[in-house]
Amino acid sequence: MTDPWAPQPTDAAPAGSPAPAGAPVPPPPADPEPKKSLGAKIGGLFRDPLSIVLVVVIVLALVVAGVVGSELVARHIADKTVTQITSCVVQDDVDVSFGKTPVLLQYFTDHYNNITVTTAGHRVREADGMKAEIVINDIRLTGNQSAPGTIGALDANITWTADGIKNTIQNQIPLVGSFVSSVSTHPSDGTIELQAALGSIVVKPEVQNNNLTLTVQSLSGLGFMLPRETVQPALDAFLEQITKNIPLGIHAESVQVTDTGVTAKYVTRNATMPPGRSGSGGDPCFAGLD
Repeated sequence: MTDPWAPQPTDAAPAGSPAPAGAPVPPPPADPEPKKSLGAKIGGLFRDPLSIVLVVVIVLALVVAGVVGSELVARHIADKTVTQITSCVVQDDVDVSFGKTPVLLQYFTDHYNNITVTTAGHRVREADGMKAEIVINDIRLTGNQSAPGTIGALDANITWTADGIKNTIQNQIPLVGSFVSSVSTHPSDGTIELQAALGSIVVKPEVQNNNLTLTVQSLSGLGFMLPRETVQPALDAFLEQITKNIPLGIHAESVQVTDTGVTAKYVTRNATMPPGRSGSGGDPCFAGLD
């Protein structure tokens, strides 16, 4: 009879006992792979040619993006400044464009070239229908409020339509404009005819003493109401008004009558910019340079 309290045989060997003869020996646990240091990773990265190319491309892309962004900022600043000054002087909307030289480079050197400003053509001051295309070169800024800088050359091509001349005379010279119903041009003899119901006034655009003038050539049918002695002073006063206080010494160089109106060229050379404040030779239009 088997004793229930007797120890029962077991197949498992006691802990710490040697494995039975012939039993398989389990392999030792594998050591964890050592972690690579940051230096080793970077070294491995730069030993891979593809990785080197990718890094170079990324760096170049960041540099280009930074340069492009800086160029856009410089263009915005220059555009805003030129637009503000020109719009104030001509009293019309303007569009500004720059040449091939990066504006960023010009911004750091305070030396600008090949700036083109085109007005909208609504007016130049009180002259309706007048448009200007202005090319400015050799701008040098000083950062001095009393003498902001200089302009080496400014060339402005002005176009004034026949319809604009009519509207301007009607609105700005009521003594004459109240009689004028239309305007026609005569390029063959360089004259403009201000036509009225009872007659006409023929004037000739000319440049005299660096100023644009409209000289009365003949007056027919209106002489009893508008004698030459009345018409000429009215035209002179108007032209003096629209050219008064033009900055930078800008003056008329030539004028020509065309089939559609009048073209004129205004220029200045080696001009000094006025300070951007009123009084003592200042001009509020140049306040953006202070």
